[in-house]
Order: sequence, then C-alpha cells, then structure tokens
Amino acid sequence: MSDEVKKTRRNYSMIFRFIQLIFALVFVFFLSFFVTIAIKTSHPIDYIKAAYFTDNSTDKIIEEYANDKKERKTTIKNSTKNSTADKKANNDEQSTNSKAETSNVSTFTREKIDASTFTGKIERLRHIKQAVNDEMLNKEHYIVLDDIPLSLRRAVIAVEDSHFYDHSGFDIIGIARATVVNIEAGEIEEGGSTITQQLVKNLFLSQEQSFTRKAEELLLAVDMERNFSKDEILELYLNTIYFGSNFYGIYDAAKGYFGVEPKDLTIAESAMLAGLPNAPSLYSPYVNFMLAKKRQLIVIDAMVKENILTNSEAEKAKIDNIILVKE
Repeated sequence: MSDEVKKTRRNYSMIFRFIQLIFALVFVFFLSFFVTIAIKTSHPIDYIKAAYFTDNSTDKIIEEYANDKKERKTTIKNSTKNSTADKKANNDEQSTNSKAETSNVSTFTREKIDASTFTGKIERLRHIKQAVNDEMLNKEHYIVLDDIPLSLRRAVIAVEDSHFYDHSGFDIIGIARATVVNIEAGEIEEGGSTITQQLVKNLFLSQEQSFTRKAEELLLAVDMERNFSKDEILELYLNTIYFGSNFYGIYDAAKGYFGVEPKDLTIAESAMLAGLPNAPSLYSPYVNFMLAKKRQLIVIDAMVKENILTNSEAEKAKIDNIILVKE
C-alpha cells in the first residue's frame, strides 16, 4: 500500500472522528437538558433511597430520622413553658438530638460517590464539588494557585488551551483547528481538549477512546465550569496533571526535575514544564532532553505570540541553563 493511500485513509479517519465529536456535543446538550429536568423534579427522599441505600433498612432509617426531627421541634416548642431548669434539660436534649442528626446527614453527604452505575454518574453531576473533594482528599503537596508562578500558569494556558478564560468547558474553535492541523499533517499533532476536559478526564474517567466516554467528559467539563471558577479549575489541573517520569502535579514535577519549590521556578523551567503534559512520556527531560528542549522553545514562542513574554525575555529564557536533579 502506497504512502499516499495510507495518508488518505488517515485523513478520512480524522474527518470521521471530527463528525463523531460533533454528534457527541449534540448528545451532551440533550443529555444535560434531560438530566437538569430530572434533578429539579426528583423528590429528595426518593433520591436518598436511590443513591445511598441498597438494603431493606432504608425506610426505617429515613422514618427514624424524620420522627427524630419532628420530636425535636415539639421539644423546642414546649420548652418555652418550662422552668429554667427544665429549659436547660431540654436544651441539652436538643443539642444531643442535633448532633445525632448531623451525624446522620454526614452519612448522606460524605459517603464517596460510586460512579460505576448510571445513578452514580447522575449523583456525581449533582455533587461535582464533593466528587472532586473525594478525588483530591489524599493528594499530597497540594499547591494553591498563588504559589504557582504566573509565568507557568500563562505558559500552560498558551500551549494547552489558549481560549481557557473564554469557553464554557469545551472549545469548538479549538476542536476544528486541531482537526484541520491533524488532517494536513496526516497524523495526530494537536489535541482539541480544553484544560477543563483534561481535568475531568484525569479525575474521573479512563483513557478509553469511545463516543460515550467523550460525551461524559464534555458533560462533566460543563458541570465543572458551572461549579468552579476558572482559577480553581486551573489550580486543580496543575495539581493533578501528569508531567512524565512518574511526577503527578506541579509540586512533584518542580521538585523531581529541578529540585525547587514551584514558586521558585524560572521562566525557562516553567516553559519546559508547561510543554510536558502534551506528551509526558515522550517529552520528559529524563527520557529525551533534546525533545524536551525543542518543546520548551515551542512553548516560549507561544508565550511571545500571546504577549506573555517580550522578545528579549523569550531569547533569554531560550538560552538559560537547565539543570536537572538527575544528570
């Protein structure tokens, strides 16, 4: 088979993927509509039953919880007629009941969300902040955005998602541009995923390439944008993204490659790190320093294009010495 035929087949394959993505976006739109309707009309007690209980004790637990709440209200109402001593006793009882209720509520809201079922996936959409907290609970060395250099933040946005502050979770223009670039090259050179999409994929989803997974990714990305600010999303992204050589998150990458805290990274080091998430196993400076350096130069040029660096700052960053922990 000739190279020309192979290239034509790859082009048709990429066009087909782009069409699949368009269908995924339409699917997400209608799915989000119906999910919203379902969420707004579902009864809270029915929701608790579906999401948190699987045994026959459900009705009993909920009934006891409701009765306890009703009895406490009666106690509060009658306490105004009691003596000072009785009031104190009733207040103590009320406090005990209140703590018991809080404990019960905690079992409802703090149980880790199981998204292996359709009900669990809806639950994750309803409580996306809890789902994120569940995933980040055991994260070591979490770095707040203020402790991450502005140069690194801007570099990541420049090469990973230049419209990050303008879109609502997915970027149609970016997807179309990536498709055209890949068709012209005859291979995958540029991805169309936004930072938000990459974040939800890293937090919640597998690496499976399928229509349903892509649709779920888009739906979660839109939900993240509704519940988190852009800066919060960027902070989460930088703390979870893979930088190669078994380094997850900006703290481990800065320490593992350069032996410094993230706040002490130079522009040259920041540009090199910003270039890694695109293909971390390939661009890791411990795997191939020359490829990592070439990628760094592309990042620096992108920073100039986005008016993040001046030409003189860019030239200095390009020639700055990079010293790795493991030489």
